[in-house]
Amino acid sequence: MDVLRPPLININGRIYRRNVVQEEQYEEEEDFAYMGPPESEEFEAEDTCDTHLIEQTERGFRCAIDVPTVLYKYIIGKKGETRKRLESDTKTSINIPKQGMEGQIVITGPHKAAVSSAITRIEVLVDNFRKKQPFTHFLSFPLNHPQIQEGFLRFKDDVLEQCSQDHGLDESIFQNPAKLHLTVGTLTLLDESEVRKACGHLQDCQNFIRDITGGKPLPLQVAGIEYMNDDPAMVDVLYAKVNVTDGSDKLQVIADRLVEYFVSVGQMAREWDRVKLHGTVMNTLFRKDTTAEDASGSARQGPNEREAFDARNVLKTFGSYHFGELDLNTVSLSQRYSADCMGYYASAGSISFC
Repeated sequence: MDVLRPPLININGRIYRRNVVQEEQYEEEEDFAYMGPPESEEFEAEDTCDTHLIEQTERGFRCAIDVPTVLYKYIIGKKGETRKRLESDTKTSINIPKQGMEGQIVITGPHKAAVSSAITRIEVLVDNFRKKQPFTHFLSFPLNHPQIQEGFLRFKDDVLEQCSQDHGLDESIFQNPAKLHLTVGTLTLLDESEVRKACGHLQDCQNFIRDITGGKPLPLQVAGIEYMNDDPAMVDVLYAKVNVTDGSDKLQVIADRLVEYFVSVGQMAREWDRVKLHGTVMNTLFRKDTTAEDASGSARQGPNEREAFDARNVLKTFGSYHFGELDLNTVSLSQRYSADCMGYYASAGSISFC
């Protein structure tokens, strides 16, 4: 790590520096330092916590914060060492519900700034370990319209008939037609409270989406195929290209605005400057695990276990393949590894364009 350019993370609009992991520390645990006005040892600085209510009590100050139970262990640390260090550094007491019990983490201390400091450190710690959890949900544009499914099945049959002898190409790597979709962005939601918040944030996006679409569905054309990497002879993901039929960039604008909003509220990490809209039709991830409907196209197996396929003939023969057209009218908060009664991903919430 370049000490002059340390990794930075953004939590609720505040910037924090991540320090180097110490070998003797508990498993994945890392130290963090807040890049802001320094506080004295007596915590005389003004309170900087603007996201939580810190109450004054007869014995000092108190604040209760929500943290998913699955992350409690990271705040406690091995033999309680992390919590002890947090309490010592901030001169506070941190009460965490016992294993198997739900509730809020309660921080108490003699000074308001001390409680604020403890909150900040816990938030940064939680954010770091949250990033190590696999994503649980994703925002999607469903493409499983009957016409598109029919076109996809024709594509699958034609490819298997004409290219089945190509290296690594077999039926198992094709997408489930009922789950055809465009991924907008992924979220890690670790309890029902976070799912409800995400649903609320999605509802907040409805007005700007309707402003963009004019309160009407977006007519889309699904046509043409492309691959993810730079070698068509060694492909892991093949996807269908999707465009608005009037040639506008409305779909791209909606996707980018959705990501921008969810990043701003802290429920999504920004990975790219713009969303890469793609409808996966073939993915070698499916070869090893038929349940691995991965919205991002990233492998769950190790890099040595994923067998690429030769897509040169597929691209040459079906490069401009027309899957069909549909009127897109929905953004869904989809649950990973799930299915609804129609075979699509189960939806935790959705909004319509009109």
